[in-house]
Amino acid sequence: MTRRTLSKTVTAEGTALHAGSAVRMTLSPAAPQTGIVFRRSDLNADIPALYDAVTETNLGTVIAKGAAKVGVVEHLMAAVAMAEVDDLLVTLDGPEPPILDGDALSYLTLLESAGFKQQAAPRQAIKVLKRIEVTHKDASAALVPSDRLEYDFEIEFPTPVIGRQTYALAFSGDAFRREIAPARTFGFVHELETLKKMDRGHGASLENTLAIEGDTVLNANLMRFPDEFVRHKILDAVGDMALAGHPLIARFEGRRSGHALNNQLLRRLFAERANYTTVNLP
Repeated sequence: MTRRTLSKTVTAEGTALHAGSAVRMTLSPAAPQTGIVFRRSDLNADIPALYDAVTETNLGTVIAKGAAKVGVVEHLMAAVAMAEVDDLLVTLDGPEPPILDGDALSYLTLLESAGFKQQAAPRQAIKVLKRIEVTHKDASAALVPSDRLEYDFEIEFPTPVIGRQTYALAFSGDAFRREIAPARTFGFVHELETLKKMDRGHGASLENTLAIEGDTVLNANLMRFPDEFVRHKILDAVGDMALAGHPLIARFEGRRSGHALNNQLLRRLFAERANYTTVNLP
């Protein structure tokens, strides 16, 4: 199997979830071995989409190089990973990709509209060799040896709208597109004022975010699955794991895990060479 990139450049415009500003995003083909690179055209800075470039994990995964940052990369990275795109230039004129529908399907559709082109370089993967786990209080994230990519996730929230939800999936592009990619991000209305004081959530709306107030989802008509919340958490984890720089061959097990633990998990994985091996994909 060889690496691949896009066949042509495509563009999308929309609102940044946290900054609330209009942003233009261009996805362009890139040379073999480029990897996924985010370019802040307004700051003339390139940032590699890698786990060790992550500087913030509060309400989204932020990558940075020097003073230049790009936030909320996980939804786009999930779509890129499941489209099996290895080399890509993401050009932004603002601090985040546009949130679009708050899912990964909107990005996946955009990537597919560009088409894909094979590269003259082998495609490699990271195969996990032993269980790696990180924990914080009652949350945990683990990578477990497996012959295929799998995700198993559990969440629990005090509101009956969510409660305890579990979901497990053996991954393929079709399964991701059907079962995970459409799941929208979600948030709690009572936290919105606090978020805005933190300069976050300015672009959240009832069109791109499932809004929970008490025991109600205010825009429940937008829900695509009864257990959409745990599916979106898997979506986030797929995007965070894509920052490994190569596809993973492992089983991901998440229990109330978020962006911080997901990033710690990758840092733990790559801290010791005995934890993994690099293989060419057949």
